[in-house]
Amino acid sequence: MPAQSSFLPLLRELVRTYQAFERHSAVHVLSLGLTPAQFDVIATLGNTAGMNPKQLGLKTLITKGTLTGVVDRLLAKGLVRRLPDPSDGRGQIVRLTPAGQRLFEQVFPAHGAHLHRVFERLSAQDAAQAERSLRILRTAFEQAAAEESTP
Repeated sequence: MPAQSSFLPLLRELVRTYQAFERHSAVHVLSLGLTPAQFDVIATLGNTAGMNPKQLGLKTLITKGTLTGVVDRLLAKGLVRRLPDPSDGRGQIVRLTPAGQRLFEQVFPAHGAHLHRVFERLSAQDAAQAERSLRILRTAFEQAAAEESTP
């Protein structure tokens, strides 16, 4: 097991990598006329029958309080609608409107292509190694969370 301080360079690099990804991604998303949070909701709802706010919150990177405002702004743009949840009389389903689905079909592939241009700079071997390393790290965090949640 590494010494306690030896994980700091890895943690620092992970954070810097995530920040660089977010900056690169956000510039493109903004050029598409969406905020990163709006894009996240559109991308998550695309090609689905919709989902309730709790499901949407779990599948996006958006906190519950922020999600309500993001959905409200997408509603005002005519890109989503709120429908009664047939399985919960008090709940709602958030679903893309036809305009929202068309936007998804335009921006999702465009953003994927934008990100692909960065990833294609990696060799197949480097990409596979990075994926393996990230999977190992994610698994370690998931195991730690599971251990901490058991009584």
